[in-house]
Amino acid sequence: MVHGFPESSYMWRDLMEPVAAAGWRAVAPDLLGFGDSPLGDPSSWEAQVEALGEFHSSGGLGQVVLCVHDWGGLIGLRWACENPESIRALIISASGFFSDGKWHGLADVMRAPGDGEALVEGLTEESLGALLTQSSPGIGPDAVAEYWKGFEGGRGRGALELYRSGDFEKLVPYEGKLAALGVPALLLWGETDPFAPVAGAKRFESELPDTRLVVVEGAGHFVFEDAPDECARAVTGFLAEIAP
Repeated sequence: MVHGFPESSYMWRDLMEPVAAAGWRAVAPDLLGFGDSPLGDPSSWEAQVEALGEFHSSGGLGQVVLCVHDWGGLIGLRWACENPESIRALIISASGFFSDGKWHGLADVMRAPGDGEALVEGLTEESLGALLTQSSPGIGPDAVAEYWKGFEGGRGRGALELYRSGDFEKLVPYEGKLAALGVPALLLWGETDPFAPVAGAKRFESELPDTRLVVVEGAGHFVFEDAPDECARAVTGFLAEIAP
């Protein structure tokens, strides 16, 4: 499982037990510079993809059902295209993997020299919480405290490097490779996601073979925070369908 902004494995906490109870092994890393992982040097998109590969290799994980969200999709799906033999199935949430993709307003600020520094340097745990709950009201204080780890003590520079290294044009070599994986895919989307509208999910649905789209009513960007039980049912149901 690979998360996206704010890239901590904490988001998967309510999914791990149901997945394990369904007979699967659930593994959720913190991305470089987030959660309890050290800040990368560098912390670029490419470095995150490489770190994911090292995590997979060192853990001897073999074929995986790759579950990704937001930035985790840009990282994890790029790794999947480079390692097709390691992918059994995909679960994609709130992420776009298109070379013609566009950044949302917050990302544009993060990518702008000066503006991005001002944003992360002025960020507090309280203001981060306000930002997160605007997009997903299900995020509580415990989650905010965990996600704040990616920005406290100057660690926000890692997020800036990640955003500034992430040009969608870099996905051009991967066009068609995701569909060519030919594996089952579950698309799990929040109905009111302000950053990754459902239209992107429908585009995935039309381009990927053997794909199911589940739109969670009333959920926002962090669908696993807003509707953990419904997400767990969708994921475990999908896993039951693809079990050998």
